[in-house]
Amino acid sequence: MAFDPIATLREWKHKVASLQERWRGARRENEQLRKENEQLRRREKQLEQEREQLRQEVEKLKRQLEQAQRASKRQAAPFSRGTRKQNPKTPGRKSGSAYGQRHSKAIPPKVDEVIAVPPPAQCMCGGPLKVERIEAQYQQEIVRQTFWRRFDVPVCRCQKCHKRVQGRDPRQTSDALGAAAVQLGPDALALAVKMNKGLGMPHADVAAVLQDGFQLQVNRSTICRAVDRVARRGEATWHALRDAARRSMVNGMDETGWNVAAQLRWLWVAVSEQVTFCDILPGRGFPQAAAILGADYDGWLTHDGWKPYAKFLRASHQSCLAHLLRRCQDMIKAASPAAARFPLQVQAVLQQGLALRDRYNHHEISLHGLFTATGRLEVKLDRVLAHPGRDAANLRFAKHLLHERLYIFMFLYCPGLDATNNVSERAIRALIGARKNWGGNRTPRGARAQAVLTSILQTAKQQDTKPFDVLLELLGSSDPHKILDLVPAPETPLEPVNASLHPPLWFTVPDILAPPPSPGLAAAPV
Repeated sequence: MAFDPIATLREWKHKVASLQERWRGARRENEQLRKENEQLRRREKQLEQEREQLRQEVEKLKRQLEQAQRASKRQAAPFSRGTRKQNPKTPGRKSGSAYGQRHSKAIPPKVDEVIAVPPPAQCMCGGPLKVERIEAQYQQEIVRQTFWRRFDVPVCRCQKCHKRVQGRDPRQTSDALGAAAVQLGPDALALAVKMNKGLGMPHADVAAVLQDGFQLQVNRSTICRAVDRVARRGEATWHALRDAARRSMVNGMDETGWNVAAQLRWLWVAVSEQVTFCDILPGRGFPQAAAILGADYDGWLTHDGWKPYAKFLRASHQSCLAHLLRRCQDMIKAASPAAARFPLQVQAVLQQGLALRDRYNHHEISLHGLFTATGRLEVKLDRVLAHPGRDAANLRFAKHLLHERLYIFMFLYCPGLDATNNVSERAIRALIGARKNWGGNRTPRGARAQAVLTSILQTAKQQDTKPFDVLLELLGSSDPHKILDLVPAPETPLEPVNASLHPPLWFTVPDILAPPPSPGLAAAPV
Protein backbone atom coordinates (compact mmCIF):
# COMPACT_ATOMS: atom_id res chain seq x y z
CA MET A 1 0.00 0.00 0.00
CA ALA A 2 1.40 3.39 -0.98
CA PHE A 3 2.17 5.96 1.73
CA ASP A 4 -0.26 8.90 1.65
CA PRO A 5 1.26 11.87 3.49
CA ILE A 6 -1.87 13.99 3.19
CA ALA A 7 -4.05 11.38 4.86
CA THR A 8 -1.44 10.93 7.56
CA LEU A 9 -1.34 14.66 8.24
CA ARG A 10 -5.10 14.77 8.39
CA GLU A 11 -5.12 11.88 10.85
CA TRP A 12 -2.51 13.55 13.08
CA LYS A 13 -4.34 16.83 12.80
CA HIS A 14 -7.53 15.11 13.94
CA LYS A 15 -5.69 13.49 16.87
CA VAL A 16 -4.11 16.82 17.88
CA ALA A 17 -7.51 18.54 17.75
CA SER A 18 -8.99 15.75 19.87
CA LEU A 19 -6.18 16.06 22.44
CA GLN A 20 -6.58 19.84 22.49
CA GLU A 21 -10.31 19.46 23.13
CA ARG A 22 -9.67 16.96 25.94
CA TRP A 23 -7.00 19.27 27.37
CA ARG A 24 -9.42 22.23 27.28
CA GLY A 25 -12.09 20.13 29.02
CA ALA A 26 -9.62 18.99 31.69
CA ARG A 27 -8.50 22.59 32.17
CA ARG A 28 -12.10 23.73 32.56
CA GLU A 29 -12.70 20.95 35.09
CA ASN A 30 -9.55 21.88 36.99
CA GLU A 31 -10.60 25.54 37.05
CA GLN A 32 -14.05 24.57 38.27
CA LEU A 33 -12.57 22.31 40.95
CA ARG A 34 -10.17 25.06 41.96
CA LYS A 35 -13.06 27.48 42.36
CA GLU A 36 -15.07 24.94 44.32
CA ASN A 37 -12.04 24.24 46.50
CA GLU A 38 -11.61 27.97 47.09
CA GLN A 39 -15.26 28.26 48.00
CA LEU A 40 -14.92 25.35 50.42
CA ARG A 41 -11.85 26.98 51.97
CA ARG A 42 -13.76 30.27 52.40
CA ARG A 43 -16.73 28.39 53.84
CA GLU A 44 -14.49 26.47 56.21
CA LYS A 45 -12.85 29.69 57.32
CA GLN A 46 -16.25 31.29 57.81
CA LEU A 47 -17.42 28.29 59.86
CA GLU A 48 -14.26 28.47 61.94
CA GLN A 49 -14.93 32.15 62.64
CA GLU A 50 -18.53 31.35 63.54
CA ARG A 51 -17.35 28.56 65.85
CA GLU A 52 -14.92 30.94 67.52
CA GLN A 53 -17.63 33.55 67.94
CA LEU A 54 -19.97 30.94 69.41
CA ARG A 55 -17.25 29.69 71.74
CA GLN A 56 -16.55 33.23 72.93
CA GLU A 57 -20.28 33.83 73.36
CA VAL A 58 -20.62 30.64 75.39
CA GLU A 59 -17.68 31.62 77.59
CA LYS A 60 -19.17 35.09 78.05
CA LEU A 61 -22.55 33.63 78.99
CA LYS A 62 -20.87 31.23 81.42
CA ARG A 63 -19.04 34.11 83.11
CA GLN A 64 -22.23 36.16 83.29
CA LEU A 65 -24.13 33.21 84.74
CA GLU A 66 -21.43 32.59 87.32
CA GLN A 67 -21.35 36.28 88.26
CA ALA A 68 -25.15 36.36 88.54
CA GLN A 69 -25.13 33.27 90.74
CA ARG A 70 -22.43 34.72 92.97
CA ALA A 71 -24.19 38.09 93.16
CA SER A 72 -27.51 36.52 94.07
CA LYS A 73 -25.93 34.43 96.82
CA ARG A 74 -23.85 37.34 98.08
CA GLN A 75 -26.75 39.78 98.33
CA ALA A 76 -29.41 37.52 99.83
CA ALA A 77 -30.06 33.91 100.61
CA PRO A 78 -32.14 32.02 98.03
CA PHE A 79 -35.81 31.64 98.87
CA SER A 80 -36.10 28.06 97.60
CA ARG A 81 -34.48 25.09 99.23
CA GLY A 82 -34.39 23.09 96.01
CA THR A 83 -36.45 20.09 94.95
CA ARG A 84 -39.19 19.13 97.37
CA LYS A 85 -39.29 15.67 98.87
CA GLN A 86 -41.63 13.19 97.22
CA ASN A 87 -43.29 12.23 100.52
CA PRO A 88 -42.81 15.15 102.93
CA LYS A 89 -43.89 14.76 106.53
CA THR A 90 -47.08 16.40 107.68
CA PRO A 91 -46.28 19.78 109.31
CA GLY A 92 -47.22 20.54 112.88
CA ARG A 93 -47.45 18.44 116.02
CA LYS A 94 -48.11 14.72 115.77
CA SER A 95 -51.07 13.13 117.50
CA GLY A 96 -50.95 10.61 120.31
CA SER A 97 -47.66 9.46 121.82
CA ALA A 98 -45.64 11.07 119.01
CA TYR A 99 -46.75 14.55 120.15
CA GLY A 100 -43.72 14.96 122.41
CA GLN A 101 -43.45 16.73 125.72
CA ARG A 102 -46.46 18.90 126.46
CA HIS A 103 -46.11 22.42 127.81
CA SER A 104 -48.53 25.18 128.73
CA LYS A 105 -48.18 28.76 129.89
CA ALA A 106 -47.95 29.30 133.62
CA ILE A 107 -50.94 30.77 135.46
CA PRO A 108 -50.18 34.40 136.35
CA PRO A 109 -49.60 35.04 140.09
CA LYS A 110 -51.54 38.31 139.90
CA VAL A 111 -54.67 39.20 137.96
CA ASP A 112 -55.41 42.87 137.27
CA GLU A 113 -58.96 42.49 135.99
CA VAL A 114 -61.63 39.81 136.53
CA ILE A 115 -64.47 39.54 134.04
CA ALA A 116 -67.54 37.44 134.83
CA VAL A 117 -68.76 35.79 131.64
CA PRO A 118 -72.56 35.49 131.55
CA PRO A 119 -73.98 32.02 130.80
CA PRO A 120 -75.93 31.45 127.59
CA ALA A 121 -79.67 32.12 127.79
CA GLN A 122 -80.61 28.63 126.62
CA CYS A 123 -79.30 25.56 124.81
CA MET A 124 -79.37 25.30 121.04
CA CYS A 125 -82.26 22.85 121.40
CA GLY A 126 -84.20 25.41 123.41
CA GLY A 127 -83.84 23.70 126.81
CA PRO A 128 -82.93 25.52 130.06
CA LEU A 129 -79.33 25.55 131.37
CA LYS A 130 -77.91 24.96 134.85
CA VAL A 131 -74.41 26.17 135.85
CA GLU A 132 -72.28 23.23 137.07
CA ARG A 133 -68.90 24.92 137.61
CA ILE A 134 -66.84 28.01 136.77
CA GLU A 135 -63.61 27.51 134.78
CA ALA A 136 -60.87 30.16 134.64
CA GLN A 137 -59.34 31.46 131.40
CA TYR A 138 -56.45 33.91 131.45
CA GLN A 139 -55.55 36.54 128.90
CA GLN A 140 -52.52 38.81 128.69
CA GLU A 141 -53.25 42.09 126.96
CA ILE A 142 -51.43 45.32 126.16
CA VAL A 143 -52.60 48.79 127.18
CA ARG A 144 -53.03 51.18 124.26
CA GLN A 145 -52.61 54.30 126.30
CA THR A 146 -50.21 57.23 126.31
CA PHE A 147 -49.63 59.85 128.95
CA TRP A 148 -47.85 63.18 129.15
CA ARG A 149 -45.00 64.15 131.49
CA ARG A 150 -43.92 67.64 132.37
CA PHE A 151 -40.44 68.34 133.65
CA ASP A 152 -40.01 71.55 135.60
CA VAL A 153 -36.38 72.13 134.71
CA PRO A 154 -34.45 74.60 136.90
CA VAL A 155 -32.25 76.88 134.81
CA CYS A 156 -29.40 78.28 136.94
CA ARG A 157 -26.59 80.77 136.52
CA CYS A 158 -23.17 80.27 138.09
CA GLN A 159 -22.30 83.15 140.38
CA LYS A 160 -18.60 82.65 139.67
CA CYS A 161 -18.23 82.12 135.90
CA HIS A 162 -21.77 83.21 134.90
CA LYS A 163 -22.28 79.96 132.97
CA ARG A 164 -25.81 78.74 132.32
CA VAL A 165 -26.53 75.37 133.95
CA GLN A 166 -29.82 73.45 133.99
CA GLY A 167 -31.00 70.32 135.78
CA ARG A 168 -31.69 66.96 134.18
CA ASP A 169 -33.81 63.96 135.11
CA PRO A 170 -32.76 60.43 134.00
CA ARG A 171 -36.07 60.12 132.11
CA GLN A 172 -35.28 63.11 129.91
CA THR A 173 -33.99 62.29 126.43
CA SER A 174 -32.80 65.80 125.59
CA ASP A 175 -31.91 69.11 127.24
CA ALA A 176 -33.74 71.12 124.56
CA LEU A 177 -36.23 73.77 125.72
CA GLY A 178 -38.29 76.44 124.03
CA ALA A 179 -39.44 75.44 120.52
CA ALA A 180 -38.16 71.86 121.06
CA ALA A 181 -39.68 71.41 124.50
CA VAL A 182 -42.31 68.86 123.34
CA GLN A 183 -40.58 65.50 122.88
CA LEU A 184 -41.10 61.73 122.99
CA GLY A 185 -40.21 59.71 126.06
CA PRO A 186 -37.33 57.23 126.28
CA ASP A 187 -39.56 54.14 126.03
CA ALA A 188 -41.20 55.39 122.83
CA LEU A 189 -37.90 56.37 121.24
CA ALA A 190 -36.20 53.13 122.28
CA LEU A 191 -39.06 51.13 120.77
CA ALA A 192 -38.81 53.14 117.54
CA VAL A 193 -35.04 52.61 117.28
CA LYS A 194 -35.44 48.90 118.09
CA MET A 195 -38.02 48.46 115.32
CA ASN A 196 -35.92 50.38 112.80
CA LYS A 197 -32.44 48.99 113.46
CA GLY A 198 -33.20 45.77 115.28
CA LEU A 199 -36.14 44.57 113.15
CA GLY A 200 -35.37 46.36 109.87
CA MET A 201 -38.62 48.33 109.65
CA PRO A 202 -38.67 51.54 107.57
CA HIS A 203 -39.28 54.85 109.33
CA ALA A 204 -42.82 55.13 107.92
CA ASP A 205 -43.75 51.67 109.22
CA VAL A 206 -42.35 52.52 112.65
CA ALA A 207 -44.45 55.69 112.75
CA ALA A 208 -47.53 53.69 111.70
CA VAL A 209 -47.01 51.14 114.49
CA LEU A 210 -46.67 53.88 117.10
CA GLN A 211 -49.78 55.59 115.75
CA ASP A 212 -51.96 52.45 115.56
CA GLY A 213 -50.67 50.78 118.69
CA PHE A 214 -50.18 53.68 121.09
CA GLN A 215 -51.91 56.73 119.51
CA LEU A 216 -48.56 58.49 119.22
CA GLN A 217 -48.59 61.09 116.42
CA VAL A 218 -45.04 60.70 115.11
CA ASN A 219 -43.51 61.76 111.82
CA ARG A 220 -40.83 59.84 109.94
CA SER A 221 -38.41 62.70 110.47
CA THR A 222 -38.84 62.35 114.23
CA ILE A 223 -37.84 58.67 114.04
CA CYS A 224 -34.88 59.54 111.81
CA ARG A 225 -33.60 62.22 114.19
CA ALA A 226 -34.07 59.90 117.18
CA VAL A 227 -32.01 57.20 115.49
CA ASP A 228 -29.27 59.71 114.71
CA ARG A 229 -29.28 61.03 118.29
CA VAL A 230 -28.98 57.55 119.81
CA ALA A 231 -26.20 56.69 117.35
CA ARG A 232 -24.20 59.80 118.32
CA ARG A 233 -24.45 58.83 121.98
CA GLY A 234 -23.29 55.31 121.16
CA GLU A 235 -20.22 56.24 119.10
CA ALA A 236 -17.88 56.00 122.09
CA THR A 237 -19.14 52.48 122.77
CA TRP A 238 -18.82 51.67 119.06
CA HIS A 239 -15.13 52.63 119.01
CA ALA A 240 -14.57 50.66 122.23
CA LEU A 241 -16.20 47.60 120.62
CA ARG A 242 -13.76 47.86 117.71
CA ASP A 243 -10.84 47.93 120.13
CA ALA A 244 -12.30 44.90 121.93
CA ALA A 245 -12.60 43.03 118.62
CA ARG A 246 -8.94 43.75 117.89
CA ARG A 247 -7.99 42.30 121.29
CA SER A 248 -10.07 39.13 120.78
CA MET A 249 -8.24 35.87 120.20
CA VAL A 250 -10.77 34.57 117.62
CA ASN A 251 -12.76 36.62 115.10
CA GLY A 252 -15.12 35.60 112.34
CA MET A 253 -15.24 38.08 109.49
CA ASP A 254 -17.55 38.61 106.53
CA GLU A 255 -18.86 41.32 104.22
CA THR A 256 -21.89 41.98 102.00
CA GLY A 257 -23.12 44.67 99.64
CA TRP A 258 -24.85 47.76 101.03
CA ASN A 259 -26.20 50.87 99.32
CA VAL A 260 -25.39 54.35 100.59
CA ALA A 261 -26.86 57.27 98.63
CA ALA A 262 -27.58 54.85 95.74
CA GLN A 263 -23.88 53.89 95.59
CA LEU A 264 -22.48 50.44 96.27
CA ARG A 265 -20.74 50.16 99.62
CA TRP A 266 -19.83 47.16 101.75
CA LEU A 267 -21.09 46.20 105.17
CA TRP A 268 -18.27 44.55 107.16
CA VAL A 269 -18.78 42.56 110.33
CA ALA A 270 -16.31 41.04 112.79
CA VAL A 271 -17.70 38.67 115.44
CA SER A 272 -15.72 37.46 118.45
CA GLU A 273 -16.83 35.54 121.53
CA GLN A 274 -18.35 38.61 123.23
CA VAL A 275 -18.40 41.42 120.66
CA THR A 276 -19.96 42.10 117.26
CA PHE A 277 -18.54 45.07 115.37
CA CYS A 278 -20.04 46.42 112.12
CA ASP A 279 -18.93 49.15 109.76
CA ILE A 280 -19.98 50.33 106.29
CA LEU A 281 -16.97 51.08 104.09
CA PRO A 282 -16.49 52.07 100.43
CA GLY A 283 -14.47 49.02 99.38
CA ARG A 284 -14.07 45.28 99.73
CA GLY A 285 -10.29 44.97 99.97
CA PHE A 286 -7.63 44.58 102.60
CA PRO A 287 -7.50 48.30 103.58
CA GLN A 288 -11.14 48.10 104.66
CA ALA A 289 -10.61 44.83 106.54
CA ALA A 290 -7.52 46.28 108.23
CA ALA A 291 -9.54 49.34 109.28
CA ILE A 292 -11.65 47.02 111.42
CA LEU A 293 -9.17 44.59 112.98
CA GLY A 294 -5.90 46.36 112.29
CA ALA A 295 -3.28 45.27 109.76
CA ASP A 296 -1.19 43.58 112.47
CA TYR A 297 -3.99 41.46 113.94
CA ASP A 298 -2.35 38.27 115.27
CA GLY A 299 -5.28 36.16 116.49
CA TRP A 300 -7.38 33.49 114.78
CA LEU A 301 -9.44 34.63 111.78
CA THR A 302 -12.23 32.53 110.25
CA HIS A 303 -13.49 33.69 106.86
CA ASP A 304 -14.96 32.53 103.56
CA GLY A 305 -11.70 32.42 101.61
CA TRP A 306 -11.87 35.93 100.12
CA LYS A 307 -8.27 36.66 99.07
CA PRO A 308 -7.80 40.00 100.90
CA TYR A 309 -8.12 38.13 104.21
CA ALA A 310 -4.89 36.28 103.42
CA LYS A 311 -3.02 39.60 103.74
CA PHE A 312 -3.36 39.41 107.52
CA LEU A 313 0.13 37.94 107.66
CA ARG A 314 0.39 37.68 111.44
CA ALA A 315 -3.01 36.06 111.87
CA SER A 316 -3.81 32.34 111.85
CA HIS A 317 -6.56 31.52 109.38
CA GLN A 318 -9.42 29.06 109.09
CA SER A 319 -11.22 28.85 105.76
CA CYS A 320 -14.96 28.20 106.00
CA LEU A 321 -15.78 24.60 105.14
CA ALA A 322 -19.47 25.40 104.69
CA HIS A 323 -18.65 27.63 101.71
CA LEU A 324 -16.44 24.95 100.18
CA LEU A 325 -19.07 22.24 100.62
CA ARG A 326 -21.74 24.49 99.14
CA ARG A 327 -19.53 25.20 96.16
CA CYS A 328 -18.96 21.45 95.72
CA GLN A 329 -22.70 20.85 95.78
CA ASP A 330 -23.37 23.56 93.17
CA MET A 331 -20.65 22.20 90.88
CA ILE A 332 -21.98 18.65 91.19
CA LYS A 333 -25.45 19.77 90.10
CA ALA A 334 -24.20 21.68 87.03
CA ALA A 335 -21.31 19.43 85.87
CA SER A 336 -21.28 16.38 83.64
CA PRO A 337 -20.74 12.96 85.26
CA ALA A 338 -17.06 13.02 84.32
CA ALA A 339 -16.50 16.59 85.54
CA ALA A 340 -18.46 15.96 88.76
CA ARG A 341 -15.88 13.45 89.94
CA PHE A 342 -13.50 16.11 91.25
CA PRO A 343 -16.01 18.06 93.40
CA LEU A 344 -17.37 14.75 94.71
CA GLN A 345 -13.89 13.74 95.86
CA VAL A 346 -13.29 17.13 97.49
CA GLN A 347 -16.67 16.97 99.20
CA ALA A 348 -15.89 13.53 100.61
CA VAL A 349 -12.55 14.70 102.05
CA LEU A 350 -14.09 17.78 103.68
CA GLN A 351 -16.90 15.74 105.20
CA GLN A 352 -14.33 13.31 106.58
CA GLY A 353 -12.62 16.26 108.26
CA LEU A 354 -15.87 17.30 109.97
CA ALA A 355 -16.51 13.69 111.01
CA LEU A 356 -13.00 13.53 112.48
CA ARG A 357 -13.71 16.64 114.53
CA ASP A 358 -16.91 15.05 115.86
CA ARG A 359 -15.06 11.88 116.83
CA TYR A 360 -12.59 13.91 118.86
CA ASN A 361 -15.36 15.88 120.52
CA HIS A 362 -17.07 12.60 121.46
CA HIS A 363 -13.81 11.35 123.06
CA GLU A 364 -13.35 8.56 120.52
CA ILE A 365 -9.73 9.46 119.64
CA SER A 366 -6.92 11.19 121.50
CA LEU A 367 -5.24 14.46 120.59
CA HIS A 368 -2.27 12.59 119.11
CA GLY A 369 -4.67 10.43 117.15
CA LEU A 370 -6.44 13.54 115.89
CA PHE A 371 -3.17 14.99 114.58
CA THR A 372 -2.19 11.68 112.94
CA ALA A 373 -5.54 11.28 111.20
CA THR A 374 -5.45 14.93 110.09
CA GLY A 375 -2.09 14.38 108.39
CA ARG A 376 -3.50 11.42 106.49
CA LEU A 377 -6.48 13.50 105.49
CA GLU A 378 -4.22 16.26 104.15
CA VAL A 379 -2.33 13.72 102.05
CA LYS A 380 -5.62 12.50 100.62
CA LEU A 381 -6.64 16.06 99.76
CA ASP A 382 -3.28 16.68 98.04
CA ARG A 383 -3.82 13.60 95.88
CA VAL A 384 -7.26 14.84 94.87
CA LEU A 385 -5.96 18.33 94.03
CA ALA A 386 -3.21 16.86 91.86
CA HIS A 387 -5.78 15.62 89.31
CA PRO A 388 -8.58 18.16 88.85
CA GLY A 389 -9.15 17.26 85.21
CA ARG A 390 -9.59 19.65 82.28
CA ASP A 391 -12.93 21.22 83.20
CA ALA A 392 -12.59 25.00 83.61
CA ALA A 393 -14.76 25.10 86.75
CA ASN A 394 -12.72 22.30 88.33
CA LEU A 395 -9.47 24.08 87.53
CA ARG A 396 -10.71 27.30 89.16
CA PHE A 397 -11.88 25.38 92.22
CA ALA A 398 -8.58 23.51 92.47
CA LYS A 399 -6.69 26.82 92.25
CA HIS A 400 -8.79 28.23 95.09
CA LEU A 401 -8.26 25.12 97.22
CA LEU A 402 -4.49 25.26 96.65
CA HIS A 403 -4.54 28.90 97.79
CA GLU A 404 -6.50 27.93 100.93
CA ARG A 405 -4.66 24.65 101.43
CA LEU A 406 -3.01 25.57 104.76
CA TYR A 407 -6.24 26.98 106.19
CA ILE A 408 -8.71 24.17 105.43
CA PHE A 409 -8.00 21.77 108.33
CA MET A 410 -6.71 24.29 110.86
CA PHE A 411 -9.71 23.54 113.09
CA LEU A 412 -8.38 19.98 113.51
CA TYR A 413 -4.97 21.21 114.67
CA CYS A 414 -6.64 23.59 117.12
CA PRO A 415 -9.65 21.78 118.65
CA GLY A 416 -12.40 24.17 119.62
CA LEU A 417 -11.87 26.46 116.63
CA ASP A 418 -14.99 26.71 114.48
CA ALA A 419 -14.69 25.12 111.03
CA THR A 420 -17.04 27.72 109.51
CA ASN A 421 -17.70 31.44 109.73
CA ASN A 422 -21.36 30.89 110.60
CA VAL A 423 -21.17 33.42 113.46
CA SER A 424 -20.41 36.27 111.06
CA GLU A 425 -22.96 34.95 108.55
CA ARG A 426 -25.65 35.04 111.24
CA ALA A 427 -24.66 38.59 112.20
CA ILE A 428 -25.04 39.73 108.59
CA ARG A 429 -28.30 37.81 108.15
CA ALA A 430 -29.91 40.10 110.73
CA LEU A 431 -29.36 43.01 108.31
CA ILE A 432 -30.58 41.25 105.17
CA GLY A 433 -34.20 42.00 106.09
CA ALA A 434 -33.42 45.69 106.48
CA ARG A 435 -31.69 45.74 103.10
CA LYS A 436 -34.70 44.10 101.49
CA ASN A 437 -37.14 46.52 103.15
CA TRP A 438 -35.48 49.85 102.49
CA GLY A 439 -32.41 49.09 100.39
CA GLY A 440 -29.72 50.75 102.48
CA ASN A 441 -29.06 54.28 103.69
CA ARG A 442 -29.66 57.59 101.95
CA THR A 443 -26.70 59.45 103.45
CA PRO A 444 -23.26 58.60 104.88
CA ARG A 445 -24.51 59.91 108.22
CA GLY A 446 -27.32 57.37 108.15
CA ALA A 447 -24.82 54.65 107.27
CA ARG A 448 -22.70 55.61 110.28
CA ALA A 449 -25.79 55.42 112.53
CA GLN A 450 -26.61 52.02 111.01
CA ALA A 451 -23.14 50.67 111.80
CA VAL A 452 -23.08 52.07 115.35
CA LEU A 453 -26.52 50.85 116.39
CA THR A 454 -26.16 47.48 114.69
CA SER A 455 -22.90 46.86 116.55
CA ILE A 456 -24.44 47.79 119.90
CA LEU A 457 -27.69 45.85 119.42
CA GLN A 458 -25.97 42.71 118.09
CA THR A 459 -23.43 42.79 120.93
CA ALA A 460 -26.23 43.17 123.49
CA LYS A 461 -28.05 40.19 122.01
CA GLN A 462 -24.79 38.23 121.96
CA GLN A 463 -24.25 38.89 125.68
CA ASP A 464 -27.88 38.03 126.62
CA THR A 465 -28.59 41.68 127.46
CA LYS A 466 -31.92 43.19 126.47
CA PRO A 467 -31.30 45.61 123.58
CA PHE A 468 -34.26 47.71 124.73
CA ASP A 469 -32.57 48.37 128.08
CA VAL A 470 -29.35 49.32 126.30
CA LEU A 471 -31.20 51.88 124.19
CA LEU A 472 -32.88 53.30 127.31
CA GLU A 473 -29.46 53.69 128.91
CA LEU A 474 -28.17 55.58 125.89
CA LEU A 475 -31.22 57.83 125.71
CA GLY A 476 -31.13 58.68 129.41
CA SER A 477 -27.42 59.44 129.55
CA SER A 478 -26.22 63.01 129.56
CA ASP A 479 -22.60 61.98 128.93
CA PRO A 480 -21.91 61.97 125.16
CA HIS A 481 -18.77 59.87 125.72
CA LYS A 482 -20.39 57.21 127.88
CA ILE A 483 -19.12 53.67 127.23
CA LEU A 484 -21.65 50.96 128.00
CA ASP A 485 -20.93 47.88 130.08
CA LEU A 486 -21.14 45.80 126.88
CA VAL A 487 -17.45 46.46 126.22
CA PRO A 488 -15.26 43.73 127.79
CA ALA A 489 -12.43 44.74 130.06
CA PRO A 490 -9.02 45.05 128.36
CA GLU A 491 -7.00 41.86 128.45
CA THR A 492 -3.37 40.96 127.90
CA PRO A 493 -2.47 41.22 124.19
CA LEU A 494 -2.08 37.96 122.30
CA GLU A 495 1.31 36.46 121.68
CA PRO A 496 2.16 36.51 117.96
CA VAL A 497 1.75 33.22 116.11
CA ASN A 498 4.50 31.99 113.80
CA ALA A 499 2.46 30.97 110.78
CA SER A 500 5.50 29.74 108.85
CA LEU A 501 5.76 26.60 110.99
CA HIS A 502 3.68 23.50 110.53
CA PRO A 503 0.67 23.63 112.87
CA PRO A 504 1.54 20.63 115.12
CA LEU A 505 4.88 22.23 115.99
CA TRP A 506 3.54 25.52 117.31
CA PHE A 507 0.14 24.26 118.44
CA THR A 508 -0.83 24.88 122.06
CA VAL A 509 -4.34 24.50 123.44
CA PRO A 510 -5.53 27.89 124.79
CA ASP A 511 -7.66 28.07 127.91
CA ILE A 512 -10.75 28.97 125.90
CA LEU A 513 -10.52 25.86 123.73
CA ALA A 514 -11.92 22.45 124.52
CA PRO A 515 -9.68 20.15 126.60
CA PRO A 516 -8.48 16.91 124.99
CA PRO A 517 -10.23 13.63 125.83
CA SER A 518 -8.95 11.08 128.28
CA PRO A 519 -5.53 9.60 127.41
CA GLY A 520 -5.17 6.13 126.04
CA LEU A 521 -7.47 6.53 123.04
CA ALA A 522 -5.89 5.37 119.84
CA ALA A 523 -5.97 7.01 116.45
CA ALA A 524 -8.40 5.50 114.00
CA PRO A 525 -7.61 5.52 110.28
CA VAL A 526 -9.30 8.14 108.16
